[in-house]
Amino acid sequence: MPKRGKKYREAAALIERQTLYDAGEAFDLVIKAAPAKFDETVEVHLKLGVDGRHADQQVRGAIVLPHGTGKSQRVLVFAKGPKEVEAKEAGADYVGAEELAEKIQKESWFEFDVVVATPDMMGTVGKLGKLLGPKGLMPNPKSGTVTMDIAKALEEIKAGKVEYRLDKTNIIHTPIGKVSFGTEKLSDNFNALVDAVVKAKPAAAKGQYLRSVTVASTMGPGVKVNPAKLGNN
Repeated sequence: MPKRGKKYREAAALIERQTLYDAGEAFDLVIKAAPAKFDETVEVHLKLGVDGRHADQQVRGAIVLPHGTGKSQRVLVFAKGPKEVEAKEAGADYVGAEELAEKIQKESWFEFDVVVATPDMMGTVGKLGKLLGPKGLMPNPKSGTVTMDIAKALEEIKAGKVEYRLDKTNIIHTPIGKVSFGTEKLSDNFNALVDAVVKAKPAAAKGQYLRSVTVASTMGPGVKVNPAKLGNN
């Protein structure tokens, strides 16, 4: 275990590690326990009672958070012709086709946070799978990032759309805002995310769906939320 700094230890002392808190209490503690001088991001970690190795137990989607994420997203759009024009007019940070794919491959260029593509460009984008996939940047129809409605996709992303998906250990990690948002806004965003994940529960999932729920700031300790009080579990 790495040695924790004094600020982290002081923050951790505020939290009872075995206690399952209500969401509001949890965010009060996350805010109090955020040790850094910068405005830390607040993340939610949801461990689900599914086995993501099976296609019928995958959980993946996207949601526009009520109060956004507090972070401006740099969006790269793969499109041609009229859709390229649409993307530029809708505020995309980068727009292009094969030349951008080449830039990513040859220069390891990743100056963007989200990738959107029109369906006809997925042949080009698919070749970048090994580079974009591990970074969670691969466009996907389920998250609304493979679409012909480029303007709508950009509007939602800029408004604070976040994608949620299982990692290999069946945990979803999603940012829901900044410490400066305060408890009320963080709670609103948290509830919107949990509701979306609960609605996405696969029919094949058995037993308790929300196994554990933890919230934490970038540099702060995790705070456990009582999953029994969340959604239809």
